[in-house]
This record gives sequence, structure tokens and C-alpha cells, in this order.
Amino acid sequence: MGSRGQSPPQRNHTTLVEFTLLGFSDVPDLQGFLFGLFLIIYLIILMGNSLIIVIIKIEPSLQTPMYFFLGNFSSLEICYVSVTVPRLLVDLCKQNRSISFLACATQMYFFLVFGATECFILTAMAYDRYVAICHPLLYPLVMNSRLCVRLAAGCWVSGIPVHVGFTSQVFSLPFCASNQLNHFFCDIPPVLKLACGDTFTTEMLVYVVAILVVTVPFMLILGSYVNIISTILRLPSATGRAKAFSTCSSHLMVVALFFGSGIITYMRPKSSHSIGMDKFLSLFYTIVTPMFNPIIYCLRNKEVMVALRKLLLKWSVL
Repeated sequence: MGSRGQSPPQRNHTTLVEFTLLGFSDVPDLQGFLFGLFLIIYLIILMGNSLIIVIIKIEPSLQTPMYFFLGNFSSLEICYVSVTVPRLLVDLCKQNRSISFLACATQMYFFLVFGATECFILTAMAYDRYVAICHPLLYPLVMNSRLCVRLAAGCWVSGIPVHVGFTSQVFSLPFCASNQLNHFFCDIPPVLKLACGDTFTTEMLVYVVAILVVTVPFMLILGSYVNIISTILRLPSATGRAKAFSTCSSHLMVVALFFGSGIITYMRPKSSHSIGMDKFLSLFYTIVTPMFNPIIYCLRNKEVMVALRKLLLKWSVL
């Protein structure tokens, strides 16, 4: 963790006006390849999630709470990746990779807010599946449109006040003379590495926020799925069990990918952080996981595939 003592008085504390994002500058020969790769992934994310949103909007059979939350989730994924990937693509094309202090704080804030929203929406989706499978007779009554809208709104706004205070706390720290941020976006661990003085309080705050925003939703999802799986196993027919589990399997895969990489990144001890591992994990949960999400939800969801075929047939006729 950070030093509890004050930094030496002779250390040069400067008022930073910008950081330099080093990104992948350590592999100069791969800049063109990485630009092409990340651009393709970004386009897949935008098109895949936009397609899911369109399908859910126009297909009457998908006007259910489960797909309402999936539509919100797809909208969120577009926002989430757009915080980091466009900036990364620009930086791969130019030599000067400076980012202003304010722009860095803004990027971190929106990244954290959308990340928190993703945790909450995945939790709401787990609750929806819990009610649908464990209390099917009550499902239409409990998961009414009013509750769905309130849950979705709560997911979108709950992280805002927490991360306004948290981002302010991080960027109110004194920073040392070095402004070299060894990452491809303004994430918490690399920014804290440049901070001087006593960062212990801020690092403890990182764990507290991570517990509230990541660990608690993950435990709620886990609890929901313990009940869901227990209920599925008690179903009399194998067909019923297969059908019930198929509605949950896509969500479970997304939860495992997103929370797994997020918990490893923010909950492991600072002493075990390495620059290479941090970048790899960040790439995984900021770019790779969002790319797989529309693929997972389309290929593993029969209703979405049927609706997609209908849409493609309409377009082919036109």
C-alpha cells in the first residue's frame, strides 16, 4: 500500500497540467497492427450492440423485462467502450500522446460510472432471472414495467455521486514531477502510481468503492444463481431444466468474464500489480469482454436469433 509517511521535503512537487499516456509505445512496430485490431473490435462492439438494441425495439416477442435490461446493457456497452477506445485509436496514430489533467479526470470518472452501471445492470438482470425461474407465477406482477424502469434508472444514476467524490479525491492528490502514465487510459492504479505523499487513504477508498460497486453486486448475483440452479435442479423434466438454464447461461458467461477480470484488477494487493498484467486485464474488461457480449447473447439465445433472422429477411426483401 502507499507510504504512510510524508514525502521528503526536497522532492519536486509540480502542478501538473497534463499526463502522457504511454499506451503501447513500447512496441512501436505494432502500432499499425494494434490500430487495425482495436478499430475492428470497436466496430464489432458498436454494430453488435446496436443490432441487439434495434432487434429488441422492433420485435414484439422481445418486449419483456429480460430484453428490456439487455437493451439497456447493450446501450451501456457502447458508452463504456467509447470512453477509452476512440482515445486509444487516436494515440496509436500520433507521437504526442498527452492528455490534459481535466481530460484525464473526466475519462476516469465516466469509465468508473459506466463500469459501476454495468455491475448494477448485471445484478438487475440476475434478479429478473431469479424471479422468472424461482417465482414464475409472481413474475408478471413483480417485474412490471414500472419496477423495470425504476431499476434501470437506479442502475444508471447510482454510480454518479460515488464516483464524483472518488475521482475528486484521486485528482486532489499531489503528483510528482513525472507525468508518464504507463497505460492506455486514465485508470486508477497507474494514476495512483504517479501520486506523491500519503496515498494510503485513497488506496483504502479504492477497496471500499470496489467492495460496494463490484463485490456486493457480484455476491448478490451469486446468491441469485444459487437459488436459480437449486430451483432448476428440482424441475421434473430434463427439457424444462435445459430450457430454464438456457435463459441464464448467456448472462452467467458475461458475469464471469466481466466480474472476474474486474475483481482481479481492483481487489488484488498493490504489491502484486505489474504494468504488463494491468494493461492485459484492462484490455480484457474494456475491449475484449464487450466484444464477446453481443456474440454471446445472439448465438446462445434462440429468441434473439429468430428475431435476427426475421429482421434480415425483411431487409433482404427491401
